[in-house]
Parts: sequence; C-alpha cells; structure tokens
Amino acid sequence: MKTTYLRSRVNEKWANLLSSEFESDYFKKLNDFIREEYGNSSIFPDKKDIFSAFNYCDPDKVKVIIIGQDPYHNNQQANGLAFSVNKGIQLPPSLKNIIKELKSDVGISEPMHGDLSHWAQQGVFLLNTCLTVKAHEPLSHQNKGWELFTDVVIQKLSNRSDDLVFLLWGKKAESKAKLIVGNHSILKSHHPSPLSAYRGFLGCRHFSKTNQILNELNKTPIDWEII
Repeated sequence: MKTTYLRSRVNEKWANLLSSEFESDYFKKLNDFIREEYGNSSIFPDKKDIFSAFNYCDPDKVKVIIIGQDPYHNNQQANGLAFSVNKGIQLPPSLKNIIKELKSDVGISEPMHGDLSHWAQQGVFLLNTCLTVKAHEPLSHQNKGWELFTDVVIQKLSNRSDDLVFLLWGKKAESKAKLIVGNHSILKSHHPSPLSAYRGFLGCRHFSKTNQILNELNKTPIDWEII
C-alpha cells in the first residue's frame, strides 16, 4: 500500500483493516484536502493526533465505542479522542456534563484534567465522525470524506464476531445505529451538551450499564476514572 499523508499516521492493524478505504477515490481526495489544509491553515488536532483514537487501541481490542461529531475547534483543546481535551485545558461544557454523570453513576473522583486517554487504553474507542477541523470553525471539515470513512470504521467494528457496546449520544450519533449489525448492545441518550443533557443524558447511567454488559460478556469492565 502506498503511504499517503493520512495513511502514514495510523497503525498497521487499522491500516490493514481499512486498506480498501485508503485506496478509494474519495479517500485520496480527502488525503489531498487535509494535507493542503494543514499546510495553509491552523487545523486541529495536531497532525500526529489525527488518528489517536485508533492508535491507542487496536481494532481487536475495542470493547466500547463512543461516537462524537468533530474535534474541538479552539486552541490546544483537541487531542484526537472524542469529547477529550488535552491536559491543562479548561473543560468544555459537554465534558463537564459527562464528568457530572460519571460522578453520579460510578462515583469517580474529581478529575484534574479532561484527557480521556486512560479510557482509550482500555478499549474505549472515542470516535469523532470527522477527524479534523479548522481553527475556530466548527464542522468546517464536514462533507469532505471523513464521514464516509468513519461510517466504514463503525461497520467494520460491528462485523466482529464478539459483542461490543455502542454509546450513541444525541441524534447525530443515533443516526449511526443503522450501520451497526450483529448482536451488539446499543445505549442511546440525549447529547451531553448543556442544551440537551437535562433531557436524559444526566441520569442515563450509561457507564455502569456498560460495565454490567461487559461483565455479562466476560470482558474486563472499564475503569472510568480520568487519570
């Protein structure tokens, strides 16, 4: 496989699983677009972090999938993991509500930061449907090809023989349910943003429910602490 701008940033196991996508016409166009964007504009996350969600966890190690939209678009926030921010960065409102629910549901301690890489290392796949964004312009890389790519990622994961847990928060995430085949667990709720969290995200208990499902599947539950 030819090593392209984007292909070079994802590990071999994911690259092998997604080889047909990297060779597709739409992805070649996306590759050229993203390379030009990073060359000419301020783009988030950092190039090395575009595929962080993938590189933290090989496809065969994924147990839980949480689907976000696009990366945070303000300086130094995005780190390639959906809903996560770099250490030392003020918590965005949605992440504050996620932490509020975590404390209520599974009793995590007060985190000192919002970096969710500890989850990713345990098999929580924090997938944004768009993997890049222009600084201070939300959804600026929408409809450039990322959604086609991440839809295939969801489909590939759902084709696995073992059961996974999908957490779909908000209507955009819920729209991905049609891509999920097999006997997987799908937990749906409103989005954790301040506009909708009070409608059902707060109190959904998705974190304890996820661990209950994992226990039933004889899989190691997730340590939801943010460390």
